[in-house]
Amino acid sequence: MAVSEPLPAAAPPVGDKGLRAGSLGLVGNVVIGLSAVAPAYSLAATLGFVVAQVGDKSPAMFVLAFIPMLLIAFAYRELGQDTPDCGTTFTWGTKAFGPWIGWMGGWGLAVSAIIVLANVAEVAAVYLFKFLTLDSLADDTIVKVGVGSFFIIAMTWVSIRGIVISERMQSVLIAVQFGVLIVASIIALIKVASDHAGPQAITPQWDWLWPSGLSSSQIAAAIILCIFIYWGWDACLAVGEETKDSARTPGRAAVLTTLILVFTYVLVAYAIQSFAGFGDKGIGLNNPDNTDDVLTILGKPVGGVILSSLLLLTVSISALSSTQSTILPTARGTLSMAVYEALPRRFASIHPRYMTPAFGTAVMGASALFFYLVLSLVSSNTLGDSVASLGLAVAFYYGITAYSCVWYFRRTLFTSVRHFFMRGLFPLVGAGVMTWAFVKSAIDMSKPDYGSTSFGGVGGVFVLGVGMLVLGVPLMLLCVAGGRDFFRGRTLNASTEVKVPDVY
Repeated sequence: MAVSEPLPAAAPPVGDKGLRAGSLGLVGNVVIGLSAVAPAYSLAATLGFVVAQVGDKSPAMFVLAFIPMLLIAFAYRELGQDTPDCGTTFTWGTKAFGPWIGWMGGWGLAVSAIIVLANVAEVAAVYLFKFLTLDSLADDTIVKVGVGSFFIIAMTWVSIRGIVISERMQSVLIAVQFGVLIVASIIALIKVASDHAGPQAITPQWDWLWPSGLSSSQIAAAIILCIFIYWGWDACLAVGEETKDSARTPGRAAVLTTLILVFTYVLVAYAIQSFAGFGDKGIGLNNPDNTDDVLTILGKPVGGVILSSLLLLTVSISALSSTQSTILPTARGTLSMAVYEALPRRFASIHPRYMTPAFGTAVMGASALFFYLVLSLVSSNTLGDSVASLGLAVAFYYGITAYSCVWYFRRTLFTSVRHFFMRGLFPLVGAGVMTWAFVKSAIDMSKPDYGSTSFGGVGGVFVLGVGMLVLGVPLMLLCVAGGRDFFRGRTLNASTEVKVPDVY
């Protein structure tokens, strides 16, 4: 008769990891979340493709994608209140399902950061050149890769310097982004209402908010794009240990961030669609020349040269701020993994002066830089396809987080109506949507004509997205081979008490 292994003993409580506790308040936490999303860049890079998939229903897609995001934000809030750990998905996935799933959840978060860092750094460089009317340099591969690499290095350095200087810089950058986006949208809508927008303009319609007449493939493709456009708000939770009232403030910030984003995105989508119309010439949204960037193309027609220049600068600033704010949470994720011995202990080192995970931050910056240089050498199309694949990694670790919430709190789901909805039904629905979007999009992405590249008859978007996730398996096995106690459930399990200094 086989003898079952005894359950692992409760791991010892984990206290202060050495981060600067109480550095951020609610506003600062929201700023970090919004900066990681990079709304101006996300809209510029994604809105045209959403319109290409669903036509005038892009506002409906923003609202539809917002719903699972809000439900998953509830899961983050509940888990963050119980276990305010900077490891987020890694920590919660491990406590709910064990070390294997937890480690892969942490890897999914790291993969999404590496992919997006490589792209936003180049975007920041390209739009900066366009703002300076140096279009020839924006098309020069060596120059833009050089400047993009400099941005990755510079933002990594800023992240090492400390959370306070990062938050202050991000506050300025995020104020510029939302200020320009809102002003441009209001001007566009006023011109449409006063018949000064031109013959291409159309009257805004309420049914743009309802996804009628769309196929499941159209909705899935748009949802995976919108996952990218919302992704990043969970940075609020990753800096939770450096936030005042760490059990409650990060969760509130996450919900508030998603609400701000959905209102902004719907406003901008309505403004652009009504002002530009859906013609296939000029600034029309069905003009294939406009798909890559409908946001800045509308700058000059809406507000002249000044607004056009401001939009170019805003997209550059947005991408640059995202470069830095994406490094912050990911480096803290590797810090948490190292504290629990899921990664080499070196990642747990804290800079004695800046009180940041300096080594993990430097490794994250170096990994993004390496990924960027490799894909840039292959082709710009490969780099572009990597962005399209990002939604898979995001849906993967968001899904793990939401499922973890349901399973971790399973014994308390029926103790109150609030717990049933906030810890059970809402996260489960959000996780289900992420699973559906992942599977449906992966199937579509595997087709050779999906995206700009293909490998052996398989779509390059699929190869990059799934390949990067699968790469985590051998890396995880290397950690297992090191004989780490984490994979034996000794350093982190469901009974581990995670403590964070209370600073109000």
